[in-house]
Amino acid sequence: MARMRDEESQNLEVELLIEALFRRFNYDFRDYARSSVVRRLQHAMTRFHCPTISHIQARLLNESSFLPELIDVLTVPTTEMFRDPTYYASLRTNVLPILKTYPSVRVWIAGTSTGEEVVSMAILFKEEGLLEKTTIYATDINMRSLEHAQRGIYDTEAIQKATLNYRESGGKQSISDYVSVAYGSAKVDPSLYKHVVFSDHSLATDSVFTEAHLISCRNVLIYFDRTLQNRATGLFRDSLVRGGFMGLGNRESLRFLEPAAQFRTVDETNRIYQKL
Repeated sequence: MARMRDEESQNLEVELLIEALFRRFNYDFRDYARSSVVRRLQHAMTRFHCPTISHIQARLLNESSFLPELIDVLTVPTTEMFRDPTYYASLRTNVLPILKTYPSVRVWIAGTSTGEEVVSMAILFKEEGLLEKTTIYATDINMRSLEHAQRGIYDTEAIQKATLNYRESGGKQSISDYVSVAYGSAKVDPSLYKHVVFSDHSLATDSVFTEAHLISCRNVLIYFDRTLQNRATGLFRDSLVRGGFMGLGNRESLRFLEPAAQFRTVDETNRIYQKL
């Protein structure tokens, strides 16, 4: 009985914190998968030395510098360059040849995190001769992650890991052609960012962002419940031009989601779809 009361108390604390984030700061985690939010808040309790979730809420409401710290924990900014290289190989084979037929191309990377996917996409488009006529919109709700992405500075370990991914993705040159290494850090060639626009955007509360030919939103939907998954993929459907493409993470799928009927599968293994 005591354990049940503890669980009920924790659930109430989680509800109150999520409501405070939405009503005070307009960050909407109400339709995120609850088990995932609870795990992150438990991690936050340890990281911030808070004995309860209510203590986290108190800090959130009373310390102006605490919000970005908490958002960092809740949004899990984890990624790497050319993550799941077969995804980029499939884009190179199945999608970019069609995008080359357009006079201009718009790409939306939703949930860009710290920018590794932006770099990967820019390299891919450059190697296929598409970057000069492409605008890449990179969005996230985490402003710290966006600032990191805009700086384009990564540790050399990340670049070493990216080397193998890049090669397996069908890369035509060397990853070292796109970065300069000095003092233990690697800076991405600034020319790759000339066609990138960074902006904050929430899939939970904001509307259509742009009219896009390709939307890439990978390993984000797994943190949403079914209601928010339907909302996000509905946004993507409404944002895409007719015949536009959408890429999801390899643990995600359109199957059983409301917008599924408006898409055909291009590559089921790599979760690439085309709007009908």
